[in-house]
Amino acid sequence: MEYVKKRVRDVEDFPSKGIVFKDLTTVFKDPRALHIIGWDLGQLYRDKGVTKVVGVESRGFIGGSILAFELGAGFVPARKPGKLPADTVRAEYKKEYGTDVIEIHRDAITEDDIVVLHDDVLATGGTMAAVYELVKSMNPKKIYINFIIELSALKGRDILPKDAEITSLITY
Repeated sequence: MEYVKKRVRDVEDFPSKGIVFKDLTTVFKDPRALHIIGWDLGQLYRDKGVTKVVGVESRGFIGGSILAFELGAGFVPARKPGKLPADTVRAEYKKEYGTDVIEIHRDAITEDDIVVLHDDVLATGGTMAAVYELVKSMNPKKIYINFIIELSALKGRDILPKDAEITSLITY
Protein backbone atom coordinates (compact mmCIF):
# COMPACT_ATOMS: atom_id res chain seq x y z
CA MET A 1 0.00 0.00 0.00
CA GLU A 2 2.96 2.34 0.43
CA TYR A 3 3.29 2.53 -3.37
CA VAL A 4 -0.36 3.62 -3.60
CA LYS A 5 -0.15 6.02 -0.68
CA LYS A 6 2.75 7.87 -2.31
CA ARG A 7 0.54 8.56 -5.34
CA VAL A 8 -2.32 10.20 -3.43
CA ARG A 9 -2.25 13.91 -4.23
CA ASP A 10 -3.12 16.50 -1.57
CA VAL A 11 -5.12 19.40 -2.99
CA GLU A 12 -5.26 22.33 -0.57
CA ASP A 13 -8.38 24.46 -0.18
CA PHE A 14 -10.62 22.02 -2.11
CA PRO A 15 -13.60 21.95 -2.16
CA SER A 16 -13.39 24.89 0.23
CA LYS A 17 -10.77 26.91 2.08
CA GLY A 18 -9.01 25.00 4.86
CA ILE A 19 -9.73 21.53 3.43
CA VAL A 20 -6.91 19.29 2.22
CA PHE A 21 -8.57 16.99 -0.32
CA LYS A 22 -7.10 13.50 -0.79
CA ASP A 23 -7.19 13.14 -4.58
CA LEU A 24 -7.22 9.55 -5.84
CA THR A 25 -7.23 10.43 -9.55
CA THR A 26 -3.43 10.33 -9.40
CA VAL A 27 -3.70 6.78 -8.04
CA PHE A 28 -6.31 5.64 -10.56
CA LYS A 29 -4.22 6.76 -13.54
CA ASP A 30 -1.26 4.64 -12.41
CA PRO A 31 -1.72 1.06 -13.70
CA ARG A 32 0.40 -0.50 -10.96
CA ALA A 33 -1.42 1.41 -8.20
CA LEU A 34 -4.80 0.46 -9.67
CA HIS A 35 -3.76 -3.18 -9.81
CA ILE A 36 -2.57 -3.08 -6.17
CA ILE A 37 -5.88 -1.58 -5.05
CA GLY A 38 -7.88 -4.20 -6.94
CA TRP A 39 -5.79 -7.05 -5.56
CA ASP A 40 -5.83 -5.77 -1.96
CA LEU A 41 -9.58 -5.07 -2.04
CA GLY A 42 -10.21 -8.54 -3.43
CA GLN A 43 -8.06 -10.17 -0.75
CA LEU A 44 -10.22 -8.61 1.97
CA TYR A 45 -13.40 -10.31 0.72
CA ARG A 46 -12.45 -13.35 -1.44
CA ASP A 47 -13.61 -15.92 1.11
CA LYS A 48 -16.72 -14.11 2.32
CA GLY A 49 -19.22 -15.14 -0.40
CA VAL A 50 -19.87 -11.59 -1.61
CA THR A 51 -22.55 -11.45 -4.32
CA LYS A 52 -22.93 -7.66 -4.77
CA VAL A 53 -20.74 -4.60 -4.40
CA VAL A 54 -22.48 -1.25 -3.95
CA GLY A 55 -20.35 1.65 -5.18
CA VAL A 56 -21.19 5.11 -3.84
CA GLU A 57 -21.38 8.01 -6.32
CA SER A 58 -19.14 8.80 -7.93
CA ARG A 59 -15.55 7.83 -7.13
CA GLY A 60 -16.83 4.74 -5.32
CA PHE A 61 -17.88 3.45 -8.74
CA ILE A 62 -14.21 3.00 -9.66
CA GLY A 63 -13.01 0.91 -6.73
CA GLY A 64 -16.42 -0.75 -6.39
CA SER A 65 -16.37 -1.96 -10.00
CA ILE A 66 -12.84 -3.26 -9.63
CA LEU A 67 -13.81 -5.08 -6.43
CA ALA A 68 -16.91 -6.60 -8.04
CA PHE A 69 -14.77 -7.82 -10.94
CA GLU A 70 -12.15 -9.28 -8.58
CA LEU A 71 -14.85 -11.18 -6.66
CA GLY A 72 -17.01 -12.24 -9.60
CA ALA A 73 -19.85 -10.30 -7.96
CA GLY A 74 -22.46 -7.91 -9.34
CA PHE A 75 -22.10 -4.14 -9.13
CA VAL A 76 -24.83 -1.80 -7.86
CA PRO A 77 -24.47 1.99 -8.14
CA ALA A 78 -25.71 4.19 -5.28
CA ARG A 79 -26.54 7.48 -7.00
CA LYS A 80 -27.83 10.97 -6.50
CA PRO A 81 -31.57 11.47 -7.16
CA GLY A 82 -32.84 11.19 -10.71
CA LYS A 83 -29.78 9.36 -12.09
CA LEU A 84 -31.16 5.80 -12.05
CA PRO A 85 -33.71 4.83 -14.72
CA ALA A 86 -35.94 2.33 -12.88
CA ASP A 87 -37.86 2.24 -9.57
CA THR A 88 -35.61 3.29 -6.67
CA VAL A 89 -35.47 3.37 -2.89
CA ARG A 90 -33.87 6.39 -1.26
CA ALA A 91 -32.39 7.70 1.95
CA GLU A 92 -32.01 11.30 3.01
CA TYR A 93 -29.05 12.22 5.20
CA LYS A 94 -27.40 15.23 6.79
CA LYS A 95 -24.18 16.70 5.51
CA GLU A 96 -22.06 19.43 7.01
CA TYR A 97 -23.83 22.02 4.81
CA GLY A 98 -27.39 20.67 4.57
CA THR A 99 -29.07 17.45 3.46
CA ASP A 100 -28.64 15.14 0.52
CA VAL A 101 -30.30 12.04 -0.92
CA ILE A 102 -28.91 8.75 -2.20
CA GLU A 103 -30.81 6.13 -4.22
CA ILE A 104 -30.42 2.58 -5.48
CA HIS A 105 -32.70 0.46 -7.65
CA ARG A 106 -35.44 -1.22 -5.64
CA ASP A 107 -34.57 -4.62 -7.14
CA ALA A 108 -30.77 -4.31 -6.74
CA ILE A 109 -30.33 -6.25 -3.47
CA THR A 110 -32.09 -9.44 -2.35
CA GLU A 111 -32.27 -11.36 0.91
CA ASP A 112 -29.78 -13.87 -0.54
CA ASP A 113 -27.08 -11.25 -1.11
CA ILE A 114 -23.86 -10.68 0.79
CA VAL A 115 -22.91 -7.07 0.10
CA VAL A 116 -19.82 -4.87 0.29
CA LEU A 117 -20.52 -1.12 0.38
CA HIS A 118 -17.57 0.73 -1.15
CA ASP A 119 -16.54 4.37 -1.36
CA ASP A 120 -13.18 5.96 -2.05
CA VAL A 121 -12.83 8.03 1.15
CA LEU A 122 -14.33 7.85 4.65
CA ALA A 123 -14.50 11.43 5.90
CA THR A 124 -17.49 12.37 8.10
CA GLY A 125 -19.38 9.14 7.29
CA GLY A 126 -22.82 10.57 6.53
CA THR A 127 -23.14 9.26 3.00
CA MET A 128 -22.01 5.74 3.90
CA ALA A 129 -24.30 5.62 6.95
CA ALA A 130 -27.24 6.46 4.67
CA VAL A 131 -26.22 3.84 2.09
CA TYR A 132 -25.86 1.26 4.87
CA GLU A 133 -29.38 1.95 6.17
CA LEU A 134 -30.78 1.85 2.64
CA VAL A 135 -29.17 -1.51 1.86
CA LYS A 136 -30.01 -2.89 5.31
CA SER A 137 -33.70 -2.15 4.64
CA MET A 138 -33.47 -4.64 1.76
CA ASN A 139 -32.52 -7.43 4.24
CA PRO A 140 -29.37 -8.94 2.72
CA LYS A 141 -27.62 -11.76 4.58
CA LYS A 142 -24.57 -9.63 5.44
CA ILE A 143 -23.19 -6.13 4.80
CA TYR A 144 -19.50 -5.13 4.84
CA ILE A 145 -18.22 -1.56 4.51
CA ASN A 146 -14.99 -0.61 2.73
CA PHE A 147 -12.95 2.47 1.79
CA ILE A 148 -9.67 3.03 0.01
CA ILE A 149 -8.79 5.95 2.34
CA GLU A 150 -9.98 6.77 5.85
CA LEU A 151 -9.42 10.22 7.34
CA SER A 152 -9.40 9.15 10.99
CA ALA A 153 -9.31 12.69 12.43
CA LEU A 154 -12.82 13.32 11.05
CA LYS A 155 -14.20 10.36 13.07
CA GLY A 156 -16.54 9.18 10.30
CA ARG A 157 -16.27 5.61 11.58
CA ASP A 158 -18.03 6.73 14.78
CA ILE A 159 -21.38 7.22 13.03
CA LEU A 160 -21.24 3.93 11.12
CA PRO A 161 -22.95 0.85 12.59
CA LYS A 162 -20.96 -0.71 15.42
CA ASP A 163 -21.81 -4.24 14.24
CA ALA A 164 -20.50 -3.70 10.69
CA GLU A 165 -17.05 -4.91 9.62
CA ILE A 166 -15.38 -1.73 8.31
CA THR A 167 -12.07 -1.81 6.46
CA SER A 168 -9.86 0.84 4.88
CA LEU A 169 -6.74 0.23 2.81
CA ILE A 170 -5.04 3.48 3.86
CA THR A 171 -5.57 5.53 7.02
CA TYR A 172 -4.48 9.12 7.51
